[in-house]
Amino acid sequence: MIKCFSQVKYAVGTSEFTLDLEPGSTTADLEIMIRKKGAGALDGITLRAAVNKHYVSEPVPLEDGDEVAFIPPVQGG
Repeated sequence: MIKCFSQVKYAVGTSEFTLDLEPGSTTADLEIMIRKKGAGALDGITLRAAVNKHYVSEPVPLEDGDEVAFIPPVQGG
């Protein structure tokens, strides 16, 4: 399951979806797919990835059933 928040959700048109990935795919591979799906709307935006509710900073190999979330920078005031 892929979860998208804030600008990511608006760029890809949904808050949750699933994808069939090639064996050995990583969070970095998935981010490339998300950015392509966003058709430029995510250019220049740094995304954080969380796998199974844990933030990751390096590409992580994904396994069947993983929940991956992409979160843009948090803004507030």
